[in-house]
Amino acid sequence: MEALSIFEIVFIITIAFYTVQQKIFITGFRRKLKTNDNYVPSVTIIVAARNEERNIRECLRSLVQIDYPREKLEIIIVDDYSSDNTGKIIDEFSAQFPFVKKIIPTQKIISKPGKTNAIVNGIKNSKGEIIFTTDADCVVQPTWIKTQIKYFTDNVGVVTGFTFQKAYSQFTGMQNLDWVYLLTVAAGTINLGLPLSCIGNNMAYRRDAYDWVGGYENIKFSVTEDFALLHKIHKHTHYDVVFPTDPEGINQSEPCPDWKTLYRQKHRWGIGGLDAPFVGFVIMFWGWFSHLLILLQIMFGSVLTLFLTAIKFLSDFIFLLIPLKKFKMVDQLKYFFAFEIYFILYVLILPFVVFFDKKVIWKEREY
Repeated sequence: MEALSIFEIVFIITIAFYTVQQKIFITGFRRKLKTNDNYVPSVTIIVAARNEERNIRECLRSLVQIDYPREKLEIIIVDDYSSDNTGKIIDEFSAQFPFVKKIIPTQKIISKPGKTNAIVNGIKNSKGEIIFTTDADCVVQPTWIKTQIKYFTDNVGVVTGFTFQKAYSQFTGMQNLDWVYLLTVAAGTINLGLPLSCIGNNMAYRRDAYDWVGGYENIKFSVTEDFALLHKIHKHTHYDVVFPTDPEGINQSEPCPDWKTLYRQKHRWGIGGLDAPFVGFVIMFWGWFSHLLILLQIMFGSVLTLFLTAIKFLSDFIFLLIPLKKFKMVDQLKYFFAFEIYFILYVLILPFVVFFDKKVIWKEREY
């Protein structure tokens, strides 16, 4: 029997660590969270919109259909100096629905213009005890608020949730599976008490937790402002952060329409990820290293390393299958092979892109 090569030994250890890591994430994903079903606080939903005339109408239609007491619901749409018809569409809804309010972010509270300054302007004009945020290209379920709000037990300061993307092609389907994968990791780590990431288009936090940390004005500027706030509240208050996996609390987002937009999205997330805690870098490294070994296997691999690569793909398949079954989206696995190719390439390339290019372009603005 031939001795294993160093490459094969390293591959075995890496794939073993990778699959164990996924098992830990799924444990957190499946964790049963406490609820407070009788909690009905005042709620403000804030949406920052810039040149979203293609999406904002559908977003607003879903928001005004939310099943929550009208006297306790406030919807604030911040028109961030749009040059298209976004403002006019918001005006239509605010004229028809008294609880929909349009704001222009005239106060320069954050030094850099953009989404963070828009959200801060919205918060300063809001009244809700709990602040919810979503994006102008998202559609929410009528059950969204009632579902997420019940997870605000006395010790919880932030509740974040799943957002999936519309999938109708291999290009959009691979993006959706990527979000399923990343948000399952986020749910797993958050519910195990180790927040590593979140998504601001399905996020809610207590106003007093926000005020406790001094708001966005007291947080180092980040192109991923949602995670910066979550991390600040988790680290500097007594409040916990939770990530429910309730199907009735899921939002849906538009996918990136082209490779250029997708590149800019991933680049922005990568830059924002530089503020992750140390353990986040450990997890990202093992993910990067396992994908590097798969690439090396193509050039130098043996039958054993080919088998290990198959195990990695199977592990990813099962990892995705668990949340997709819960959310009744198993049909999305038809995009699995496109996702795997895309996932391997961007996981390997993104660290180098982030290292050599710190300039972020988003919504026609540079940061």
